[in-house]
Amino acid sequence: MNTISLDAAEEIIAAAQKRAQAIGKAVSVAVVDAGGFVVAIRRPDGARPLTPDIARAKAYTAAVMQRPGKMLKKWQESQPVFFSQLSQLPGAAMPIMATDGSVTIKKDGEIIGGLGIAGGTADEDQVIADEVLASLGYELEFAAWGVVGKPTPAASDSTKD
Repeated sequence: MNTISLDAAEEIIAAAQKRAQAIGKAVSVAVVDAGGFVVAIRRPDGARPLTPDIARAKAYTAAVMQRPGKMLKKWQESQPVFFSQLSQLPGAAMPIMATDGSVTIKKDGEIIGGLGIAGGTADEDQVIADEVLASLGYELEFAAWGVVGKPTPAASDSTKD
């Protein structure tokens, strides 16, 4: 299993904070490895005090759930009880945050980490994350889940009535 390096994490963080500055936002950025463990976090001057913790929880969620928060948000809407119980699991190191600004870091078809952005609006956090990862050559597609954010049924399931 590959994981994200410190150099790659710092490159992502620098690019994200540069992009955020361009739109007048002070955002905290967290990058975790594929297991959800912190590789790097940065809170710039002007960012609100809680934003590093929010960014870390977003990054953790994307890594351990192996799906971006935008996709998980749709799943959470259909199964709120399931999602409310995830953070209570004994092995959960952080809260599960199914929200924008939580993006899985994927390279060559393999999940190598998670990225969390916090400090802008939900849309701004998401745009920063998507633009930065795309510009650095990371993959953003999760076709197996289809467009509604839930796993598509297996071929054998489609024959059942």
